[in-house]
Formats: sequence, C-alpha cells, structure tokens
Amino acid sequence: MSTTTRRLTTAQALVRFLSAQYSERDGVRHRLIAGTWGIFGHGNVAGIGQALLEAGEDTMPFHQGRNEQSMVHAAVGYARQLNRLSAQAVTTSIGPGATNLVTGAALATINRLPVLLLPGDYFATRSADPLLQQLEHPVEADVSVNDTLRPVSRYFDRITRPEMLIPAALNAMRVLADPADTGAVTLALPQDVQAEAYDWPEEFFAERVWHVRRPVADPYELAEAVRAISAAERPLIVAGGGVHHSEAEAALKALVDATGIPVASTQAGKGSLRHDHPADLGGIGHTGTAVSDDIARTADLIIGVGTRYTDFTTASNTLFQQPGVRFVNLNITAFDAHKLAARPLVADARTGLEALTEGLSGHRVDAAYEAEYRAGKARWEEVVEAAYRAEDAAVPTQTQVLGALDAVVGDDDVVINAAGSLPGDLHKLWRARGPRQYHLEYGYSCMGYEIPAGIGVQQAAPGTPVWSLVGDGTYLMMPTEIVTAVQEGLPVNLVLIQNHGYASIGGLSEEVGGERFGTAYRYRAADGTFSGAPLPVDLAANAASLGMDVIRAKTVRELRDALAAARASDRPTCVYVETDPTPTAPPAEAWWDVPVAEVASRDAASTARERYDGHVADRRRHL
Repeated sequence: MSTTTRRLTTAQALVRFLSAQYSERDGVRHRLIAGTWGIFGHGNVAGIGQALLEAGEDTMPFHQGRNEQSMVHAAVGYARQLNRLSAQAVTTSIGPGATNLVTGAALATINRLPVLLLPGDYFATRSADPLLQQLEHPVEADVSVNDTLRPVSRYFDRITRPEMLIPAALNAMRVLADPADTGAVTLALPQDVQAEAYDWPEEFFAERVWHVRRPVADPYELAEAVRAISAAERPLIVAGGGVHHSEAEAALKALVDATGIPVASTQAGKGSLRHDHPADLGGIGHTGTAVSDDIARTADLIIGVGTRYTDFTTASNTLFQQPGVRFVNLNITAFDAHKLAARPLVADARTGLEALTEGLSGHRVDAAYEAEYRAGKARWEEVVEAAYRAEDAAVPTQTQVLGALDAVVGDDDVVINAAGSLPGDLHKLWRARGPRQYHLEYGYSCMGYEIPAGIGVQQAAPGTPVWSLVGDGTYLMMPTEIVTAVQEGLPVNLVLIQNHGYASIGGLSEEVGGERFGTAYRYRAADGTFSGAPLPVDLAANAASLGMDVIRAKTVRELRDALAAARASDRPTCVYVETDPTPTAPPAEAWWDVPVAEVASRDAASTARERYDGHVADRRRHL
C-alpha cells in the first residue's frame, strides 16, 4: 500500500474526493456528484468556496443559487431525472443558510432521492465562541443549528477533525448510491476545519465506482407472490416511483401484456405505462381516476410495486374495500414491502417484475375482468376530453390550461408540479407519454419546488423541453431561481396560473367547515375578512423583471399559441394566464382524511363533521 500523501485543506480534499466518485448500474457509469450548488457566507467562503475555485469547473462544476432551499430542490430534480444514478452537492454558510436546507432535505429523504448537503458549522476549536450566527445551547455545547438536519437526513456526521472526513465521506457515498437507503446526506463542516490542512493518503483520491445493485427476489417470497397472484380473480398493480427509479417500465409492460393485470399509478409512479396502454387506468386514490378507484374497491389482490402507500394512495385506508383483499408488495426496501400486512417481495423493481413474469408464464386474468376495466378506461377518457374541451375565445379554466399544454408537448417533454390544486387535476387527467414526463413531487408536496426542479431537470437532460407549472401561491413562495435559469441560459418554461389565492386549500377549507378562511389573496374588507377586491399584483411583470421572457394569454387560443412559442424558444419563458375559476375538474373519486372539528358553533363545521363521521366508518386496518 502506498504511503504517498498530499497536503490539502479539508475542503480541498473533499472536493477532490467527490470529483473521483462514480456510480454504475447495468454497466453504465455516471458521475456520482456531478456538480455543487452554493451560496457563500463566512461559514464556507474560505473553505469550500476556495476549494471549488482552486479545483476549477472541469473538476467540480459550480452552480450559483439564490436560496438554499431551492438549491436542494434543483439537485433533487436533477437526481430524479437521472433515476438516482447521479446527484449534486449543496454548500451553505452557517446559521440561516444551513437551516434553509431543512425543508429541501426533508423533501429529498421522503422521496428517497439523493442529495449531498455541506453546511458550514461553528469552530471545532471553540477559539471563537460564540461566533456570528451560532446557536448556544445551555447544556449541550456540541449542538448547532445543523442538528435540525439529523432527522431529515439518511446519514449525518460533523467533521471536527480533518481525518474524520475519510470514513465520513465514504459512508456518505455509500448511502447516496444505495437504492434502498438513499436520501439527503449531511456532512456538517466547522469553518475552521474546512480551512485546516492535513496530509491525505493518495488512495483517498483514487477513482471509486459505487455499484448500484439490483437485488433479486428471495425464492420463497417469489413463490408465495406467484401463488397469490395466480389465485387472484381481480388483481390490481399499484405502480409507484420505484418503477421509474429502477428503470423497470419495460419489465412492467411485459408483465401486464402477458397477464392482463391492470395498472393504477401513484403520483410518483404515473407514466410507468403510457397513458394509451389498454391496461393503464391512470392515477389511484384521492386524486385518482374513477376506473382506478372502482377497480381498487373490488380488487382481491393489490400488487404494490415501488410504492410507499401514502394516505393519498390508500384514500386514508378507505379504498381497498373487498373483504378478503390481500397485498403483495415488491419493493427494494423491506420497510415498505411489509406495509399493509403484505406478502413481501424484497427486490429491485425490474428484477422482481421479470421474475414474476417468468413465474406467471401462461397465467392471464379472466377476459371479463379485462373487458370491465377497459370499458371503465374508455369512460374516463370521455371525462378527460370534457375537462380539456374549450372554445377558442374563452377564458381558460385550469383543466383547459392542461388541455392546451397536452396538445403542445412531445413524448419527451417533462411536466413539473408539486403543490396546490394542480396535482389533483394532473393525476386524474394528464396523459403521460413517457416514463419521465410526469414529474410530480408529492411525497412532501412542497410549494416552491417547481421552478428550481425545472432547472435541475434541464441540467440533467439538456435540450429537453421542461414545463414548471405553478399557481400564484407557489410562485410567491419561491420565484428566485428564475434568475439562475436566466444566468445559466436554461430554457425552462414556466406556466404561471393566476387564481388569486390558495385554490386547493380554499376548496378543502370549504369541505371541512373552514369556509375558505384565510385562503384568498384579497384586500381586507370592512368586516375584517379578506373578501375585498383581488390584490393588484402583477406576477408576469415580476417574472419579466427577473429576466424571463413573458407571454400573456387571455383566451384559450392565445394560450395555445403562447405555449407553442415557449416550447420553440431557447430562452427561459413564462406563459402567464388568469383562469376562469369555474370548476371543470372531475370530483374526487375517493376520500382523504382531514379531521374536522368535533364540536363547533358554526353550521358549516357541524355539517362537515357529519360528512366526516360517515367517511370514517369506511376506514379499515389491513391485517
């Protein structure tokens, strides 16, 4: 073993180490850490900042952000587009720069998407104590604000000595490249340690390739799953995000073509089958289609593939109502495979689906069942057409905005959304043409994700048309990365829908007896409520002031023309439209549990509670 060393600062060593890390799956290699986002302050400018400058763009590309949370969102969008095989790092100063990472870290970990976080930290030597922005804890002196990142990170370490970086960095890469364990990884870096020199062994900087494994199914679990599926009369596959992460779409299609088992998809799994495949029933759960939810209620076996079974998917445990319904869960994570008292099939989604297809050779569902779900799919397509249909001169509704976009996009376009009323409309109505077209962040449903995620997708797939769909509420949360898109020349298309408030929560508020309290963007009226005229904000002018090209559309015809122009542009472009608030989206086909006040003096809440108690009666435990 060589004893050659190289004298570098801790920050310089970290950057050099990261530049030599690769992932590999199916014989294809990727840079594991393909670039670093950063905003510099006193906690990282002389450490990581200097190290990035010294390394140069060829060694570690640098991306300048405007908000720490949105930098994480951009990195997450990047990783998701590349099926978790490549990630980015995010460096921040100490204090508020570091705590701004927490929301993005939670989003990454909940969605099982890799991102490396490098927040600055207090002086390890305590030579300056307390320093600017340091949190002083009266009985735990080793606590800093970075400890807020512990519960939202899959791996966390604080590097208080240079030599601690070696095992910590290796562990960080292990977790980032682990398909069952990935998420946000945090290495907290005291600012004095970042700048401290050390004699590093040359082996630390050697090229390393981290194999992304595809574990195969246990023979016993596979046999049990095949037996359960063969015995089922009305099986239904629930496709989750794991199908995409594993690049298992072709394997899923092969299973479905062979067996005739229909597929419903979660928000993360939509696009696992093309929308026009006869067995694709669309979204499932509270925001699902009528055909998916009808089949789910009568299914005797649910086959979950790469899904976490959130409350939106299960309709808060009211959806799967067949008395004898059972579950088989194919998941790379044992934690998820055992949910709902399922028969677990712990394996990579692709290898697991291929094994199931082989084990089910010759098996096919009854022709009457196929005819039933295909007829339901045809009926739902009529619902989609009605929601999309619009007169050229009309002011578009939100679903008609989606219809106009549907007519413009190509198979490889990426449509991004995360929060508000759009996820429900998209899950029900969007016709996903390709495996990466439907990019909904609904694990954390984080307002402000859409614009920075669009930047990350553009970085991961240059030349791909990217559409970030945002309402006015989301836009006001985090528009700042528009500046980054302009600076980098990334032609992200922003579809900005103005409806003067929180439309989704306004509707929910009305449903649960909240009477839309505090959900409209309006002047305060004489009675103290926010029921006056709409606020005179001009979000299109704001987007233009940040450097975007802006096209205003008032009618359906103008909207179609604007979307086509945006898609053809090589500049970041905003299509701004004020929508007709008339509801045109189909209603929810399944329940979602939002508890309602048990006692109230207002009639709206009392009535809502009566409805709530009726739904609760359908909730069940799957044991």
